[in-house]
Amino acid sequence: MNAQQLKNSILQLAVQGKLVPQDPNDEPASKLVERIRVEKEKLIKEKKIKPDKNPSYIFKGSDNLPYEKVGNEVRCIAEEVPFDIPESWEWVRLGNIGITQTGNTPSKAHLEYFNGKTPFISPADILNFNINYNNQSLSNIGKKYGRICSKGSILQVCIGGSIGKLAITNMEIAFNQQINSITPLYCSELYLFYVMDTQYFYQLLKEKSGGTATPIINRGVWDTLLIPLPPIEEQQRIVNKLKELEPYIKEYDVAYEKIEKLNNNFPEQLKKSILQEAVQGKLVPQNPKDEPASVLIERIRQEKEQLIKDKKIKKDKNESCIFRRDNSHYEKIGSEERCIDDEIPFDIPDNWEWVRLGNISNYGSCINIESIDIPDKMWILDLEDIEKDTGRLLTKKTKKEVKTLSTKHRFYNRQILYSKLRPYLNKVIIADEDGCCTSEILPITFYGNIYPEYTQIFLMSPYFVSYANQCSYGVKMPRLGTEDGKNAFFALPPLSEQKRIVEKIQTLMPIIEIL
Repeated sequence: MNAQQLKNSILQLAVQGKLVPQDPNDEPASKLVERIRVEKEKLIKEKKIKPDKNPSYIFKGSDNLPYEKVGNEVRCIAEEVPFDIPESWEWVRLGNIGITQTGNTPSKAHLEYFNGKTPFISPADILNFNINYNNQSLSNIGKKYGRICSKGSILQVCIGGSIGKLAITNMEIAFNQQINSITPLYCSELYLFYVMDTQYFYQLLKEKSGGTATPIINRGVWDTLLIPLPPIEEQQRIVNKLKELEPYIKEYDVAYEKIEKLNNNFPEQLKKSILQEAVQGKLVPQNPKDEPASVLIERIRQEKEQLIKDKKIKKDKNESCIFRRDNSHYEKIGSEERCIDDEIPFDIPDNWEWVRLGNISNYGSCINIESIDIPDKMWILDLEDIEKDTGRLLTKKTKKEVKTLSTKHRFYNRQILYSKLRPYLNKVIIADEDGCCTSEILPITFYGNIYPEYTQIFLMSPYFVSYANQCSYGVKMPRLGTEDGKNAFFALPPLSEQKRIVEKIQTLMPIIEIL
């Protein structure tokens, strides 16, 4: 239940006589209704208001059912009464407990009617139960051609998408024809305001509004809407209780929003947390029988030497070797050696190793292919084909389907496809067949039979996404530069643990998706 639903429930309890206790010493509402009737007759006699065409009188019959007398006609209205009310309360028509009006707009051809001291209110001036009094105004002459209501009157929009909006005036105002007003007689304007703010009343407005595309409720129909009327003393108790509860509803709203935000963000935050735990060696237990990552690094070094010998890759003049000594991390590049403890992003298990991304992969080494050389049936991958943050492929198109014309990067089955453009979108997938991709996507091959699924996990981890964002250049279209990508630290587990991590992630992620 959100705050609005809570408020609706409380208001409904209030108008059903269930929010505050009844007091047998209260003057019954029937007496109040009679006083209002007498007062209206007086105002009619004094020609201050016009007489009702069809005055209504609602009473309880001998069969304990509600009846209504309109003129000489009496009928049972039991089916119209929506809920029970206390014995001391009465059902009344809205128009019977106050002075009602529909607004009017003086002719705008007469400029002298406007720009005076009396605020002129339109539906746009009613917002969040408040009134903007500073938009338009009528002059003293214009007031003669407008509709005026006094302080303490209730305004309610009676047409269009804003139908039902309401507020209480705190001064004398004029208002246009899209608004109905009621000035209560001998009743609490705040109690009546709360009644008109209930879902019950809004539903009545909706049911009784005519028109098709544009709902509208004329004043004659508006006047006939049923209102539960308590004794005046209970009206005040209800108002006081609702005022007392308002700050608690606001507090509830803040708490609810926080909980909703937490619930909405929880799956994503949990996913990020799991990925980070995975690359820090905290997701699955280490096995002392695993071949350590240092042995894997040595195999990668030998593999690269053979590739260099076969002239398939070039020798890296800035080859990095990271090692531990005296419980510290050092990096050797060429003949230069330095301590890098301050650069290490986080601790990893003893059988893991820190490496630079460029030392265990061909990061940045791409094979370009011209459009004319791409077969029509070949897979063409664009950035919009990859879903952000999930590692899922959204669509798969061929060259013939996309009619590509630009130069592309060639990629092969099981390569990592990493988007260097706007790295915060976290678009990383594993190719399931050969194809070509936009130059904003880097095909990456990892040496040493490193699991592509683990490298995908690492490249999508909060650590790497944060690193890529920090290193990106460009404002509108930020990119991760090649050298910065190659220099990124990579936490390398033993192959056996890589497999366990992947299996664990593949088990957990489907569960998170349904949260």
